[in-house]
Order: sequence, then structure tokens, then C-alpha cells
Amino acid sequence: MSKSVQPSLRFFYPEALHIRTLQFLDTLEQAEDPTRHANALGDLVVELTDIGMDYYFLKPLEQAGVGFVLRQSANLGMAGAVRVIGPVIRKIIARLDHSQLLTISAYLRQLMR
Repeated sequence: MSKSVQPSLRFFYPEALHIRTLQFLDTLEQAEDPTRHANALGDLVVELTDIGMDYYFLKPLEQAGVGFVLRQSANLGMAGAVRVIGPVIRKIIARLDHSQLLTISAYLRQLMR
């Protein structure tokens, strides 16, 4: 397998979030000072992380027909993980400079293909 074609995984997310993400990335990329949008980018990355964790972990449990108590435990665990990692993501993104923020934006666009 060539380096340009590598295996990948993806997840589906709401159309409204897709549209909002594209609009935000346009705003970020066209901004004179993208650092003014760093907090919003951090929020977006946390939201996408939360949805991805749901898609990759919680939905398969639901499809597997696990019991209510186990699903609730998993939901609480994932919510706790996002509460822990969310502030870390936001703090890191808040410290990025102009070009680094644009790199993150380009990477998100690449993932959306």
C-alpha cells in the first residue's frame, strides 16, 4: 500500500455540525488574526472529539445490545473523559499561533474529505 493511500476510519456526524464546521473554518482561514478564533476552534475540536468517542465506542455498545446499566456506565465514563480532555485541548489550541491554527484548520478539512 502506498503512503498516499492509507487505511482510515471515519465517523458520521450531524449535517448541522458539518455546515457549522465549514463556516467556522472559512471564518478562521479568512481572518486577519486567526488567534482571535482560537477559543472557538478549541470548542469545535472538543465537540468533534465528543461525537467521535460516541460514534466509535458508545454506538457499538448500543448495537451490541448491552444492558442499560452498562450503557449508562459507558456514557458516564465517556462524558468524564471529555470533561478531562476538553480543557487540555482548549488550553493547547489557545496557545497556537497564526500558522499553527491554520494548519489545524487544514487538517480538519482533510479529515472531512
